[in-house]
Amino acid sequence: MAKSRSSFVCQACGAVTTRWQGRCDACGDWNTIVEEMTDSGVGAGPKSAKANGRPANLVPLSGETESAARVVTGIAELDRVTGGGFVKGSALLVGGDPGIGKSTLLLQSAAALANLGKRVVYVSGEEAVAQVRLRAQRLGLGEAAVLLAAETNVEIILATLENGPAPDLVIIDSIQTLWTDRVDSAPGTVTQVRTSAQALTRFAKKSGAAVVLVGHVTKDGQIAGPRVVEHMVDAVLYFEGDTSHTFRILRGVKNRYGATDEIGVFAMTELGLEQVGNPSALFLDQRDEGAAGSAVFAGIEGTRPILIEIQALVSPSPLGTPRRAVVGWDSSRLSMVVAVLETRCGVRIGANDIYLNVAGGLKINEPAADLAVAAALISSLTNSPLPSDSVYFGEISLAGGVRPVVHGALRLREAQKLGFKSVSTGRLGSADRNSGLDVSEYSTLSELVARIAAAGTPPEPERESW
Repeated sequence: MAKSRSSFVCQACGAVTTRWQGRCDACGDWNTIVEEMTDSGVGAGPKSAKANGRPANLVPLSGETESAARVVTGIAELDRVTGGGFVKGSALLVGGDPGIGKSTLLLQSAAALANLGKRVVYVSGEEAVAQVRLRAQRLGLGEAAVLLAAETNVEIILATLENGPAPDLVIIDSIQTLWTDRVDSAPGTVTQVRTSAQALTRFAKKSGAAVVLVGHVTKDGQIAGPRVVEHMVDAVLYFEGDTSHTFRILRGVKNRYGATDEIGVFAMTELGLEQVGNPSALFLDQRDEGAAGSAVFAGIEGTRPILIEIQALVSPSPLGTPRRAVVGWDSSRLSMVVAVLETRCGVRIGANDIYLNVAGGLKINEPAADLAVAAALISSLTNSPLPSDSVYFGEISLAGGVRPVVHGALRLREAQKLGFKSVSTGRLGSADRNSGLDVSEYSTLSELVARIAAAGTPPEPERESW
């Protein structure tokens, strides 16, 4: 027999305590601990476990292996992030802000697979069937042979999926709305999300269907629910972007069957999400070439080189504590670059307000962007526009040196393809120097600072107001 017992679970981190308390000791959040009812097996001690258990077959490490069978959607940007298509028998978790386009992209991929003759099931826990049909008609996908269902009970969903031919793709929108009879708690709680995800992942492994779970995100941008859900699935994809921009970035942060940190670029239009084949040209389309404080960074996202505009504005601060506003980059990394400019290069920039923006709504985490950020800051400080046909990449050390970065050949090839003539970076290999570009190699950051400041013009003095 199994009896119910109560436990207190933190809804932010999943920590379990024996009693209620206002503050979680694990993550430090307040008022996140909720009492939940769980089932505990009675009589499942070591004796019964030994009687019911059976030995597993041990095999050597060496042997024949088969490549993972994939379901290719035909959407090149989505297939790039997943590593070539959805792997049969895998579970994927897709997260993103509300209204960013998660359901739109998955509905488009479901319709593309259904048109190829695949059996696709779309289960919506947030919308009725009529609402999903209206969205499909608006996107021009109303004739696709996608099977729809509006259900939130996990047992009913599994019984429906097991009744009939095995589907090739199952989309669950979303995992926070599901509930199971095995747990006596409200939908969306940690225990419900974990148990529901475990049941659906088990179905994917048993049936060979690819299961895609849609997850809500918290105010910090993390997928809501326990982090153990991200460990249970085979791939985790984040949908990034800003509703004020048309660009949407699908980024893979975990993938057992492909490269991690790969990105796919989409543009939101009236007919849904459209692929962007050349994101570098799109991000640089509206660049202000003659403005001071604008630098082009040659970055790498996964296996794809991409050129991004970095904008900086340095202005005198009227406050005792200067402001630091950063969009699309690490704020602590900006503080490090400013400290190196102050200490190693003698640039008096710390007393100014500094605003840094990565154009297009893209978020970058590469240390190779240090040199481009420093160039944009000096350009804005000295009112010296940078050459419009030059790109920058390189990592800055705390000693003021410029270190080389990986994939230099890919960055140079992308810059040359888009018509750039020169590049400023650290030390390159002999093969990269023959790329056809005018390469300026810097061993210290002060050399680049002196070159930019020499071409600058001092700002006009402030006029007295009457």
